[in-house]
Amino acid sequence: MRKIVAELFISLDGVVEAPDQWHFPYYNAEMGAAVDAVLGRADTLLLGRSTYEGFAGVWPGREAAGGEDAPFAATLGDARKIVVSSRPLELPWRNSERLTGDLVEAVTALKREPGGTPIAISGSVSVVRQLLAAGLLDELQLLVHPIVVGKGMRLFPEGAPPVPLELLSAQTFETGVLNLFYAPAGPAAPASYDEAKTHLPRPAQ
Repeated sequence: MRKIVAELFISLDGVVEAPDQWHFPYYNAEMGAAVDAVLGRADTLLLGRSTYEGFAGVWPGREAAGGEDAPFAATLGDARKIVVSSRPLELPWRNSERLTGDLVEAVTALKREPGGTPIAISGSVSVVRQLLAAGLLDELQLLVHPIVVGKGMRLFPEGAPPVPLELLSAQTFETGVLNLFYAPAGPAAPASYDEAKTHLPRPAQ
């Protein structure tokens, strides 16, 4: 069964909205390699409507312009792009299709399709939330930027149920960005302060 890996830029206060307004000062070769390792290696992208429209409005033009980012733009263009949308939309970018039917059922079937690489999600916060809740997201990559944005959509909204996660790997970039990979985990074992206080530092003897 194919894995699904979601990649998001996120601030210290959990904001994932409009990263183009705050993340570029932290984008270096390390982050470029991290993005390429997920998006650049995927033959299938699963995208929400807003993310798709943003990508489709930018990357085809960058590919045509032939600049430094043209090879990456071509890689995204060559990938199969499956768009999650509750209403019909234009699909001007090559190799694009709309996901049909119930999201959970359709993604479950998608995971059963043959393929040698994980299916990648970029942004698409609503899709990520739904797949996490349904137990269909295998890995969550958070590129945590050392900035407090102060406003905007957060990955996990206030009032949402707890989402236990297991840290798979952690890497610190020179810019202070943390490259964190998580997997869904079972609920934490019940505990209280009585258990926690046994781990408090004790006076030296």
